[in-house]
Amino acid sequence: SSALGWRQGGRPARDPAADGRARAGGQTMLRHIRRSRLPVWPRRRGPAMASRAASTFPQVDPRTSEVFKEYTEMSADEVERRVVGAGAAFKEWRRLAPPERIGRLAGLGEMLRARADEGAELMCKEMGKPVEQGKAEMRKCAYLVDWYAKHGSEFLKDDEVPALPGFQKSFVTYQPLGVIMSIMPWNFPMWQVVRMAVPTMMAGNAVVLKHAPNCFGTGALVEELLGGLPDVPKGLFSSLVVDVPQANSVLEHPQVVGVAFTGSEAVGRQVAAKAGGLLKKAVIELGGSDAYAVFADADLDTAAEAVVNARVLNTGQVCIAPKRAIVERSVKLAFEQKVIEKLSAKRYGVDYGPLVHKKAKQEIAEQVAETRAAGAKVLFGGPDVPAPAGDCGDAFYAPTVLTDVRPGMTAFDKEIFGPVISIVEADSDDHAVELANRSHYGLGGAIFTKDVARGESIAVKDIEAGMCFVNDFVRSDPSLPFGGVKASGMGRECAAFGMLEFVNVKTICVK
Repeated sequence: SSALGWRQGGRPARDPAADGRARAGGQTMLRHIRRSRLPVWPRRRGPAMASRAASTFPQVDPRTSEVFKEYTEMSADEVERRVVGAGAAFKEWRRLAPPERIGRLAGLGEMLRARADEGAELMCKEMGKPVEQGKAEMRKCAYLVDWYAKHGSEFLKDDEVPALPGFQKSFVTYQPLGVIMSIMPWNFPMWQVVRMAVPTMMAGNAVVLKHAPNCFGTGALVEELLGGLPDVPKGLFSSLVVDVPQANSVLEHPQVVGVAFTGSEAVGRQVAAKAGGLLKKAVIELGGSDAYAVFADADLDTAAEAVVNARVLNTGQVCIAPKRAIVERSVKLAFEQKVIEKLSAKRYGVDYGPLVHKKAKQEIAEQVAETRAAGAKVLFGGPDVPAPAGDCGDAFYAPTVLTDVRPGMTAFDKEIFGPVISIVEADSDDHAVELANRSHYGLGGAIFTKDVARGESIAVKDIEAGMCFVNDFVRSDPSLPFGGVKASGMGRECAAFGMLEFVNVKTICVK
């Protein structure tokens, strides 16, 4: 995981290949933004908004292409009521001391565990995630709540600093900002929402969510769970069922003071620009073309296992998945054989499933075809593999291995948001690092080598990414800051850094 329709992951929207990289909630978010000036909320309401027909959002199971539910967009009055209600809840919530706020939210962890089966089944229907992976996602969300319940108060403590001359004391305090808009993607429908909302609310803010249009059910479930916590103000978290025009208006609303966006580069740039024009804080997490550099001295079993597991997880619809495996020439053939061997053992419905929708399949098929036309070869899988029993095939794309991928090819230059492993040959380990950095993205990366000290040094000093692992695949965890550099976004989620993104870092001096 753009934020208001579907996530794409590639170049800006003028690139046809980028238009369908659906992961979050809205490629077209800012087509409706007036470029000449930034209107305030009252100008977006009234007769013009009221006269627009409400959008409907059919929920399509990607395994069957059947519509299992349909949502109708909330009215402008309902959206206004919810945003204003979040502001009112914030005024009450912010007065509580951080340990009190955190304690009131801590019960969400057990609620998520208790509803894990339900949440997993819902995610499977909404976007095709294998049920067991959905259960693991629910448990991971619960772990995040537990982790912040344990550590969050420490992050929000005032920091005393040496008093200015003539003053009794000086310190820094971390005060909440207000109502934060959360625009979240479909690929991890529960994790992305909880990862953003829980530390933000523990820090004292309110959250209004605009989820991806195929995941309004998951958004409603989060609202239900948080609404069931005793002593949490009503409306502190609200999931909005809105289309692009109203989502834009929410960001413009004077009660909304910041936005967290996960989605495509094209829309992320627009959201960041709009937030900047409104002088509202923005945390932007975009795509990645993560490279795993496999040196000649690497344990090839370990490297192949990591690449396959990370690329197949969630059917390859993961921002931090290894889009490129850059392998030294002397071990490339052996590495390819191990990748095929391990990929052959993966099972539909357990290790991977369908893609999110038919458009995503078409997008990946086009990207693979472009890469093959430029000289790459298919070693495994490809577009002609039939869908397994129980899958209608409309959104199915089999796990695929491409080799002889080079710079300038689609699979090297762009993000393929699906289960495609692209193997790139490197002349040396230094060349592998150079190729890894030859991307305008910088989310994650990995180094595989038996010389662990050298691998660590390269990870620290040479890899241009927000995260780099040595001898394993990149993953998110509540204890580790998550985010990227270059076109992969700005700001961080998770750890203390994520909790402090939406606070006023306030200096206090007492004389």
